[in-house]
Amino acid sequence: MANFEHLTLLRAGALTWAKWRQQNPDIEPDLSLANLNGAQLKDSNLSGANLIGADLSNSNLRNSLMLNTNLIATNLQNANLRDADLSEANLKRANLMNADLILANCILADLSEANLYEAEAIGVYFYKANFYKANLQNAHLGHALLSGANLSTANLNNADLRRTNLSGANLAFSNLEKANLSNANLKGVNFKGVNLVNTNLKGANLKLAMNLSIQQIKSALNWEKAEYDKEFIT
Repeated sequence: MANFEHLTLLRAGALTWAKWRQQNPDIEPDLSLANLNGAQLKDSNLSGANLIGADLSNSNLRNSLMLNTNLIATNLQNANLRDADLSEANLKRANLMNADLILANCILADLSEANLYEAEAIGVYFYKANFYKANLQNAHLGHALLSGANLSTANLNNADLRRTNLSGANLAFSNLEKANLSNANLKGVNFKGVNLVNTNLKGANLKLAMNLSIQQIKSALNWEKAEYDKEFIT
């Protein structure tokens, strides 16, 4: 349960919270299970805070600092996280349904088993992020950086991945049915057991792809308009 003093300071306003954090840099705020539905927390420093199980749905966290923040099972549905820094944050099992993450920094973040259904994640930095068993159905990930990310067993059904950089990512046993990967960088991706039925591969770069079969490719759309290694197509 949240520390009453910490929660009171946060609710007192941005200036009070910022001053307290500056004066107490070694204290990790305990805001676990707090009800912060609709909270106005733009530009707030929540780095290192414990927000396990908190309700931050409909909150405004734009441009907030959340480095190494513990957000396990946190409700962030419909939250505004634009330009937020969530690098190395723990978002395991977090609810990010319909959240706005546009241009956020989620480098090395743990999003395993998180729900990002219909999330707006255009241009987000997801470098080496963990999406194991995450739900990304209908998510908008165009132009996002997912290089080196772990998307094994993730659900990317009907996800928009246009011009996304997925180079070196692990997509093993993920579901990409009806996803749009047009002009995506898929160089060196692990495609073991991936469902590519009706996936749009127009203009995608599939060079150096691993564990990719002809059967998988031909189940996709516009596969003949993608780029492959010469050895693969001969």
